[in-house]
Amino acid sequence: MTVGIVLITHCPLAGGLLRVAADVLGTYPSNVEMLEVINDTPCETLIAEGLRCMTEVDQGDGVLILTDLFGATPANVALRLLEQREHVRVLTGINLPMLLRALNYAHLTLDAVSEKACAGGREGVRLCATTATGQCQTPTAGAPNQ
Repeated sequence: MTVGIVLITHCPLAGGLLRVAADVLGTYPSNVEMLEVINDTPCETLIAEGLRCMTEVDQGDGVLILTDLFGATPANVALRLLEQREHVRVLTGINLPMLLRALNYAHLTLDAVSEKACAGGREGVRLCATTATGQCQTPTAGAPNQ
């Protein structure tokens, strides 16, 4: 059993992320569905499609929904789905490291996969500054941006 993963993003972000993830992993993940939001699609249509996606990937261990921008339509749809089913988590701010972590750890519990994905997304964001030697170096936490 594995945690199902649903990507709900502005179009065409989810498809692009899944294609790159499949290239990195060497195979297209089987426990993933995506819903790409196109402007002016009625919210109830998106929710119905989101529920269909969740049903497709839910093997009994729950569903992790990854979405792009908190406060935007994809995230709002995800939050509505969260209210309608048990064993669902929503994680916003999707990026490739977050998705790869979710896919690589989908065999864990829903809470563990959610934490791993969140950490991967957070750790994958770096601010690099060029040093005098020309190398990119990640500033330490609390250091002023250069």
